[in-house]
Amino acid sequence: MARYFTLREAESLIPALRECLEAAIDAKDRIGVIDGEMQELSARICMAGGIEVNPDQVARQKFERITLMRSVEAAVDEIQRSGCLVKDLDMGLLDFPALLDGVEVYLCWKLGETKIEWWHSTQEGYSGRRRIIDEFNSGEPNLRPN
Repeated sequence: MARYFTLREAESLIPALRECLEAAIDAKDRIGVIDGEMQELSARICMAGGIEVNPDQVARQKFERITLMRSVEAAVDEIQRSGCLVKDLDMGLLDFPALLDGVEVYLCWKLGETKIEWWHSTQEGYSGRRRIIDEFNSGEPNLRPN
């Protein structure tokens, strides 16, 4: 059964979730750097018809990549154990399931935002976000926990 958040409950989790999210993004970015270096090495080998490679360096990079992948997975798992959904790691986008007049919706928060100000239906994504304050004409929408 899904966990449903009130706006206050979701916002209270943001500091801890921000740390996990930033750690996941940093590790993912480092994986991208390693992948780029490995692709560059592979291209140089192809272009030169073979070159001398430092096997220790390649092994260290592969080990670091595996370790970083585990870090990303652990951070995402920790976020999702809270009941929150990781929607887009590149954007740092999290959704918190909530009930609005008995209908499931998502409270939507993006890394860099100071608080949750957006929501969208479960069928819409980031592009369908609507301002909480505009939609409900108050700071606290009629969101009820499970």
